[in-house]
Amino acid sequence: MNGVAPQFARLALIGFGLIGGSIARAARAQGLAAEIITTARSEKTRARVAELGVVDRVVDTNVEAVRDADLVILCIPVGACGAVAQEIAAHLKPGAIVSDVGSVKGAVVKDMAPHLPKHVHFVPAHPVAGTEHSGPDSGFAELFINRWCILTPPEGTDAGAVDRLRAFWAAMGAKVEVMTPEHHDLVLAITSHLPHLIAYTIVGTADELAQVTSSEVIKFSAGGFRDFTRIAASDPTMWRDVFLANKDAVLEMLGTFNEDLAKLTRAIRRGDGEALFDHFTRTRAIRRGIVEIGQDSAAPDFGRPHPQLQKKPD
Repeated sequence: MNGVAPQFARLALIGFGLIGGSIARAARAQGLAAEIITTARSEKTRARVAELGVVDRVVDTNVEAVRDADLVILCIPVGACGAVAQEIAAHLKPGAIVSDVGSVKGAVVKDMAPHLPKHVHFVPAHPVAGTEHSGPDSGFAELFINRWCILTPPEGTDAGAVDRLRAFWAAMGAKVEVMTPEHHDLVLAITSHLPHLIAYTIVGTADELAQVTSSEVIKFSAGGFRDFTRIAASDPTMWRDVFLANKDAVLEMLGTFNEDLAKLTRAIRRGDGEALFDHFTRTRAIRRGIVEIGQDSAAPDFGRPHPQLQKKPD
């Protein structure tokens, strides 16, 4: 504890992968909850979380986890949120805040809200942070520092509950924004969901090229392909659910992307260097903007360490 009174007496985390594990570690480091309780679907994961010692209690069921909790966060794939909301609804403490961490919000609101009782506050959230790793060992307390967390409270949500959750995420280092679920899903379709879909496609295409052996694809993976493989290594269950849950927005952005791809295809076919140069200049400026607002490093090769060239002996 850091000497500050905890924001919540009891925090319950349902699911303990990268995000759940990082919340537990950050909340403990900042003293945000007097007690942190968690559960996970598999017995193996629950046993590992107990071994790690980063929470106060590991319990076997979702119902047991949420009992008397002041803040409940579902850290599970979006496709599972509705069923879990139905399961825990009758066991939630009056006045509790119920949230999630899914990267789709419209479907989560639609699936969860009908099951939740009127005496709790439903404030969906999406921490826009992550790595390609998953599982109980993958979390770390610094994951959310200087990253955005988007809150999407349904209309009529208690403003005090939204403020409490905003303060919770801010204390873990996140920058917090509030928007509607629909707007969130449109924005994330282009900034996150479509890039993942493209990465999965490119890596899959490379794998299917009969004339290029697997070893060559790995051996000669230039920076571009290498970074696509990092994105494409993300959790398959989570991303399956994301694309199904945010289908309309993803399809809309995919249509726009296909139109732009067709323009570039024509420019290459016609040898239109000016069109290509103009397009690449515009997109380069976007990269500079991302670096300027602190969302990535300007260091060469994204700050990756490189071995030193050994000096030749005299």
